[in-house]
Amino acid sequence: MSQFQDAGVVVTGAGGGIGAALARRFAAGGARVVVNDLDARKVKAIADETGATAVVGDASAIVEEAREVLGGKVDVYCANAGLASPGDAFADEAVWAAAWDVNVMAHVRAAKALLPDWLERGSGRFVSTVSAAGLLTMVGAAPYSVSKHGALAFAEWLSLTYRHRGVKVHAICPQGVRTDMLTAAGSAGELVLAPTAIEPEDVAEALFDGIAADRFLILPHPEVAGYYEARAGNPDRWLAGMNHLQQKWEEAGR
Repeated sequence: MSQFQDAGVVVTGAGGGIGAALARRFAAGGARVVVNDLDARKVKAIADETGATAVVGDASAIVEEAREVLGGKVDVYCANAGLASPGDAFADEAVWAAAWDVNVMAHVRAAKALLPDWLERGSGRFVSTVSAAGLLTMVGAAPYSVSKHGALAFAEWLSLTYRHRGVKVHAICPQGVRTDMLTAAGSAGELVLAPTAIEPEDVAEALFDGIAADRFLILPHPEVAGYYEARAGNPDRWLAGMNHLQQKWEEAGR
C-alpha cells in the first residue's frame, strides 16, 4: 500500500505544470487530493482527470476550505503556486509586492493555518516549490530570485523548528521545467533554463524519491548541488561566472 493511501493532500497552483504533475502523482498513490488554482477551468479539468476536488481561489486563503473537503485533516500541503516575476532593480514596487506575497507570504499563511493541528497530532508534511533560483539566482528576474530565496529560508526555518515535533518539510528546487512559467521567463529562460529543461512529471518523481529518502532538499537537476556548493565555497568566482552569463544575455539582445 502506498505511503499516501487515503492521505489528505492539497496542491496549490495545480492548474498545470508542476502542480498538476504533483496532483496526478499523489492521486495515483491513493491520496485524497484537493487541487487549487486561480484558473477555474484549468483546475477543474485536473480535478476531473485525477478524481480530486477543485478549490478555486487565492492560495493564501484555502486551507480551511480544503481541510473541510478532506474531512477535517490535511496531511500534506504542497505550496506550489508561484509567480515568475521578471524584472531588475527598477521593477515597479507592485511587481516586488506580488512576488513576495505569492512566493513567500502564501507559504507563511498556509503554515500558520496548518501548524496548530500538525503539532497537536505530531505529524504533517509541508512541500515548498522553491526553484533553483532560491539556491542560486536567475538573470533578468530580481523579484523572482529574491522571493524564492525567501521561500527557501522559510522552508528551512520550518524544518529546523518543527522536525522534532513530527513536521516534515521538503523544498523542491528545479532549474528549467517545461511549463508556462518557463515560457514566461522569455529570452533569459531560453538561454539559462531551456537547454536542460525537464518535464513536470520528473519533478514529481524527484519529490517522491526525496520523501522516501527523508530529504529536505529536492533537486530534480542533480547538478544544482554542485552549483550551490561552488556558490558557497567561492562566491566571488561564482558571481563572476554569473556576470558573464548576464553579459551573454545582454549581447544576445535580452
